[in-house]
Parts: sequence; structure tokens; C-alpha cells
Amino acid sequence: MSKVTSSQVAERAGVSQSAVSRVFTPGASASKRTVEKVKKAAEELGYRPNSLARAMVSGKSRIIGLVVAYLENHFYPEALEKLSNALQEQGYHVLIFMASNNAENINSVVEEILDYQVDGIITASVAMSSELTKRCRNAGIPIVLFNRSQDGPDLSSVASNNVEGGRKVAEFLIAGGHRKIGYIAGWEGASTQRDRETGFCAGLAAHGLSLFARADGDFKSEKAAEAARNMCLGEDRPDAIFVCNDHMAFAVMDVLRFELGLSVPGDVSVVGYDDVPIAAWPAYSLTTVRQPANRMVSETVELLLAEIDATGQGPQKIEIDGPLIVRGSARVPEGWST
Repeated sequence: MSKVTSSQVAERAGVSQSAVSRVFTPGASASKRTVEKVKKAAEELGYRPNSLARAMVSGKSRIIGLVVAYLENHFYPEALEKLSNALQEQGYHVLIFMASNNAENINSVVEEILDYQVDGIITASVAMSSELTKRCRNAGIPIVLFNRSQDGPDLSSVASNNVEGGRKVAEFLIAGGHRKIGYIAGWEGASTQRDRETGFCAGLAAHGLSLFARADGDFKSEKAAEAARNMCLGEDRPDAIFVCNDHMAFAVMDVLRFELGLSVPGDVSVVGYDDVPIAAWPAYSLTTVRQPANRMVSETVELLLAEIDATGQGPQKIEIDGPLIVRGSARVPEGWST
């Protein structure tokens, strides 16, 4: 079987070849009657437009490279689905690339992305080196960081206001009468980890307190579980723990309740960050800071497309405030209002 060409579709539809091209080019103009005739002819002949060939002519692939470091965190599958849907609504296709958080791996992944002639890159939970940023800029490929920020003025980023989120957790726990407050950190190289801890510790300091205990969870459930075991063995344990994300907080709650026989929140209050769907399940009922995923996705797509179309105002750093969602995993202060 030979491949059906646009010329054959044009002949069958009784239109010019350029009309067929316009019908299958996003944003191009064609009358309703022409569109109907061309699509009917294309369906009858089994014709599919060659997106790669069109990209070579137009210089636009209509492809966005989406890089994510790990999907264990329940926040990312939902956010990636929202990003993919939002980009598809704008006529773009998404290629998802998995990376780890080490610089060598990220460099090789981005090199691979550039080989696909993408129009732009979104990185989720991934940091970019200054050298890699420069190479993408020289290639004319804009980048937006999602749920990450980075020091320096070269990259656009969209994240929740992590410093303010951490401060809210501190205020909530202190208002609930907690004084021996622990913290289980995420991956130390992440801006989200740094900013949440910064805001949390600032909130404690405003009331004359400091961390009672601290452990590294690395955004991994098994490490967070081990941190909870070590932190809460014996009588001299925290009466509250802020965990840097929900993914780790679930593991912490399981250890406290099912291994150590402690009551949550009777013995230890637990607060997370993200508000993933499982947080609302009765089994966890996790008090947590909600990441405003819909707004974060909207801002990310808007920033990236503005940079692709050269209508943006240069790199921007956007932080979006998220509310504290109070459920049953932490003691609720008397008279507390959300």
C-alpha cells in the first residue's frame, strides 16, 4: 500500500493542495465548507498529515518537552495530566521524559529533548544548571520550571508560595498548643524543600521556638518512615511533625499508628504539604497545605506560550498562595477558623 498524499486528498475534495494544508494546520484559515470537504476526502482515503514535515517547513514542531524527576509523589501524575490537557487545548503535543535529580542525567535528558526540535520545555521537580540553561537559550528553546524555583534571573518559574505555606503550618501547630515540633525534610537540593523549611522555622521563631527534632526524608516514603521511627521512639518525642510533602506524610502516619502504636493526632499531630487526593481519604484525613495545581498549570502554560511566541516580558517568577486544609490528622486549635 502506498502512502496517501495531500495532492490525492486535494484531487478527491476538489480543492487546491494549499487548501488541504490550511485545513490541517492549527490556526490557519479555511472555510467551513472547505474543511468539511477536505476532512471527508481524507477520511475516505485514510490520509494523515505529516506533522514532522510541516514542522520542518514552519520551524515549529508544536511539541513541548515535559521533564519530571519522579512520579511516586501523587501530586505529579495529576499535575502532568492537567499540563498535558492544557497544552493540547492550545494545539501542542507533549513528550514526557523521565529524569533523576543528578546533573549528569538531567543534561543527557535535555540533550535528547533538543533533538526532537521541541518548541519549549517544562521541567517539573527538576533543577537546571546555568550551563544547560544557556544552551537551551542559544537553541531558542524557552523553559519554565514547574513547582520549582531557581536563584538567578534567567528562568521563568511557577510554584506555590512555599515560604508562606511553611509559616502557616507553624502558626497552626503553635495555636494548637504544640511546643515540641519536629520536621521531616524533602530532598535538600529542591527549592520547595528549602522554602517550606525556611517559612516553617521563621514561623516557629516568631513565637520563640525552634525545631525540636529534624530528619531527612528525601521525598521518599521509605526514608520518611525510617525518620519517623527514629524521631518517635521513646518518651521524648515530638508532639507534632510537619512533613515536607503528603507522599512522605502518609508513610509517617502509618509508622506512628501501626508500628509505634501512637494515636494521630492524640499523641502526635501530623501535617503535610500538597493536598493530593489521598489526603482526603478517611484512612488519612491529612491536614495539609494545598498546592493550587490548576492555577499553577494555567500560569505555566501562559508563560511558556508567551515565550514561544516572543510576546512575554522576559523571565518571571510566579508564586501562588495555597490554603491550609484542616482535617483530622492534627489537633485543631480552639476557635480556629480557616
